[in-house]
Amino acid sequence: MRIAVNTRLLLPDKLEGIGWFTHETMRRIVVAHPEHEFLFFFDRAYDPQFVYGPNVRPVVMWPPTRHPLLYRLWFDHLLPRKLKALKADAFISPDGFLALKSNVPTLAVMHDINFEHHPEDMPPAYSRYYRSYFPRFARHAARLATVSEYSRRDIATRYEVDPAHIDVVYNGVSDVFAPLDDPGKRAARDRFTGGAPYFICVGSLNPRKNIARLLLAFDHLLTAHPSELRLLVVGERMWRDERMQQAMDHLKQKERVVFTGRLGQSELHQALGGAHALAFVSYFEGFGIPVAEAMRCGVPVVAAEASCLPEIAGDAAHYCDPFSVADISRALLEVWNDPALGEQLRTAGIKRAARYSWEKSAQGLWASFGRMCADAGLVA
Repeated sequence: MRIAVNTRLLLPDKLEGIGWFTHETMRRIVVAHPEHEFLFFFDRAYDPQFVYGPNVRPVVMWPPTRHPLLYRLWFDHLLPRKLKALKADAFISPDGFLALKSNVPTLAVMHDINFEHHPEDMPPAYSRYYRSYFPRFARHAARLATVSEYSRRDIATRYEVDPAHIDVVYNGVSDVFAPLDDPGKRAARDRFTGGAPYFICVGSLNPRKNIARLLLAFDHLLTAHPSELRLLVVGERMWRDERMQQAMDHLKQKERVVFTGRLGQSELHQALGGAHALAFVSYFEGFGIPVAEAMRCGVPVVAAEASCLPEIAGDAAHYCDPFSVADISRALLEVWNDPALGEQLRTAGIKRAARYSWEKSAQGLWASFGRMCADAGLVA
């Protein structure tokens, strides 16, 4: 079978959540299924590291898809022609974007539909595109997959899709992530905060990550309970976040907040492993990979009691209301002050993280693809 795959998010040194999902699942699927040919569709010059085997044929289609106008050009016009010209038997889109003018049987992975709930968190052109096209993508796909039961229910309800046609394929966690020993933790603190203990927040800096309220909650915590504690914020800015900038302008403890930008996996492992706790108070997520990474590192998690996070973290997180600065501050303080609670979260986190592996993710995605093929009368 000739299987086309949307690999436009396989960007060297710039993998985000969906990019990691694509990389970790497809490299395993390619190796496990040498009997199939895979057409990898890139929207710019590709890195050879993403050509996972001799059964992968890279295809580059310019221009890079950096704006909704280019999304329309690429997915509405260029991709359907290329799928037909290359005689693709099936199509997998790990980011959910589809070629609506193609009749090639398609599996779409929709990680979440945050834009339906918080359209104001995106620039208007992007918000309009997502809200216009994703309902059509959901109806066009032969089958859907997503990364949590929460997202499965959300997509089924919002887009009126039969839940039986949506498979849950949880994200995994890289083997890079593991607990640090005491010298490793000290080295992390020395590197990132000059030796001070710290909470860490990880994720692309867009409004739904709720960094603004986290900053205010952290500032409130230090003002009411002075200590050497720091807040380490890891990630690159995705959309402009006026609320985060306003929060920064009002911080009394601004010098205690450290922005690192994007970190590579080994650096992120060190930063996570050396933290007192992860503060992940995003008010909408499809999965929340940093939560699973922190749990694998044996690092306590403070998480928003919202969207999928209670499903993913279970009893391995200390929860807060993401829309309440006071409640976020309360949760941070309790994890900071209570060693017994921290130890309980560490133990529960390591145990729970064992359920999330990229091997399971790849197997789940291939099983979903097999169901899609069966629905379409193909043999995978």
